Amino acid sequence: MRPFLLFTKEQALCCIFPALVFTLLGLSHFFTGMMYRYDFMLIGCIAVQFALYKLKFETADEVLVICVFHFLGLLMELFKTHIGSWSYPEYALTKVFGVPLYSGFMYASVACYMCQAWRRFDLRFYNWPNHRAARVIAALIYLNFFTNHFIIDVRYAIAVLIIYYFRKAVVEFIIKGKAYRMPVILSFLLIGFFIWLAENIATRLGAWKYAYQHHTWAMVNYQKISSWAFLVIVSYIIIAELKTIKQKNPAGLPESKKQPETIMPGISRYV
Repeated sequence: MRPFLLFTKEQALCCIFPALVFTLLGLSHFFTGMMYRYDFMLIGCIAVQFALYKLKFETADEVLVICVFHFLGLLMELFKTHIGSWSYPEYALTKVFGVPLYSGFMYASVACYMCQAWRRFDLRFYNWPNHRAARVIAALIYLNFFTNHFIIDVRYAIAVLIIYYFRKAVVEFIIKGKAYRMPVILSFLLIGFFIWLAENIATRLGAWKYAYQHHTWAMVNYQKISSWAFLVIVSYIIIAELKTIKQKNPAGLPESKKQPETIMPGISRYV
C-alpha cells in the first residue's frame, strides 16, 4: 500500500492548481455582491499562479508552458462559443467576444498538472514516435477541434494514427526510487477520464454551460472523454517539443544504435 499512498500523495500535489481553480469556483458564489464571478475567477487564477511561482511550486519554464496553453485554450474558447458548443451566460468586465479571460486557465490547469507530474514522477517515455509524426498528430487533433463543425469529424481516423504510432510507447514513472511502467495510450485515456469527471464538477459549479445544461444541469456527454483524451495527447506532445527545443537535442538517432538513447529529458525511443 505504501507505493500507492505515495503515488496518491504526489498526484494530489500535481493537481494543486486545478483543485484551487475548483475552490475559486465554489467561493465565487459568495462574492457576487462585490464583483462579477468571471472577474473574480480571473483575479483569483492570476493570484494563484503568481503565488505558486513565488513559492517555487512551479518553475519559470512551467509558467511559460501554462501561458502557451492559456493562449491556445482562449483561441478554442472564442471559436467554440461563437459556434454555440457552449456558453458563458453571466456578465463580466473581462469578457472578450463572449469569452471570459479566466477560461484559458481551465486549459492551463491541464498543462500545470502534466508539468508537475513530469517533474515529480521523473517521467521517462520509451518508444516515443519520431518528432515529425508527433507534430503532425498534434496539429491534426487541434485543427479537428475547429474543422469538425464544417466537415466530417475525423477523430476516429486520427485515433487510428495514434494507436499506430503510440502502440509501443511506454511511460515510466518513479515512486520512492522504484520504476513503474504503463502504456502511454492507457495514460491518455485515464487522464482524459478524470478530466471529464472534473468537467462535470466545473459545469455543476457554473464554470460554463453546454447547450443541454441551460435549463437544468445534466452530466457531460460521455463523448467528451475522447475529446479530453485528445487534448491530453496534444498537451503531452507540446510539452515534449518545448523540452526538446530547450535542450536542442537532435530530432532522430543514428540507425546503428540498438539501445534506448535519450533524445530529450524524459523521452527515449528504441531504434
